[in-house]
Amino acid sequence: MAKELDKATDSYFDGGVLQLIGWSILGSLVTFCTLFICFPVAVCWNYRWQINHTVVNGRRLKFNGKAGSLLGHWILWELLIIITFGIFGLWVPVKIEKWKARNTTFADA
Repeated sequence: MAKELDKATDSYFDGGVLQLIGWSILGSLVTFCTLFICFPVAVCWNYRWQINHTVVNGRRLKFNGKAGSLLGHWILWELLIIITFGIFGLWVPVKIEKWKARNTTFADA
């Protein structure tokens, strides 16, 4: 009984280093070859891999975000960066994290 209880509250990550390297290289190549236009695609690939290999309190997480959704935000943010002479760029990493959180759920939900 105690072992079963421990399993339900375990949190762990089951991804591998070679997978991480592969997704990172692929994402970088796509990003640079498209002159950063497909950066949202790379973000989705890498984050989907990370989240889909994460278990919190015995429940696997799932990333539901789509690159098209992030692309719309990305274009707006890039325009705001240009308009504000780069100042809005300080907020973009936080905006991306908020978008990731809104698109992350439990797989069994």
